[in-house]
Amino acid sequence: MTKNSTARLAGFMYLLLVLSGIFYLLYVPSQYIVSGDAASTVNNIIESKFLFRLGIAVGVFSNIFFLILPFVLFDLFKDVNRNIAVLMVVFSVVSIPFSLFNLVDKINVLTLLSGAQFLDALSLEQIQTQVMLLLKSYSNGLKLIQIFWGLWLFPFGFLAFKSGYIPKVLGISLMLGCLGYMVKFFGLILYPSIDIPSFIGWPASFGEIGTCLWLLIMGIKDKPVRQQVS
Repeated sequence: MTKNSTARLAGFMYLLLVLSGIFYLLYVPSQYIVSGDAASTVNNIIESKFLFRLGIAVGVFSNIFFLILPFVLFDLFKDVNRNIAVLMVVFSVVSIPFSLFNLVDKINVLTLLSGAQFLDALSLEQIQTQVMLLLKSYSNGLKLIQIFWGLWLFPFGFLAFKSGYIPKVLGISLMLGCLGYMVKFFGLILYPSIDIPSFIGWPASFGEIGTCLWLLIMGIKDKPVRQQVS
């Protein structure tokens, strides 16, 4: 496989990761979560249970995409710096078991709402409380997993910057994206009363989406971007 074919495959896998992530991390929760209202949240899940299940399924596929993507990128960047490329793969792949196990909380929500006979001992209010606790546990798990979502961006951004295969601004954005993830997590843990501004996450979004589209649409050649332009 040529470098250009590898780059386009990486872009395609990245696109699948981005779209599936937007669906199961942002869209699906927005359809059922009502902040501070357990009854409405549970009713929304019951009324759109298939969407809730679909979110879990897409979450599994998203993690599969995230498992494949770094190995494709490794093949693309291994000649730039093999040790850094290995580090990129390790930081990304190590998050997969945590992400999959975190989905168990959502599966447990379905169990609580299944109407099974052994649940008769619980009142409606108790079930609603348990559901909210599971959803909060899932959310807390995501916050922890985001450490690895940030860490892998730094070696990835470094390789992208050094290779010259894509515009250097994207590599810089990826590295800044790592910093943004760290600020959000440790800021939340150490200073929970302080609201972390949303722009902290902009470099990661710009770097990842920009890199995804560049690799998929533009591809690369064996020469750096600056040489292609000249």
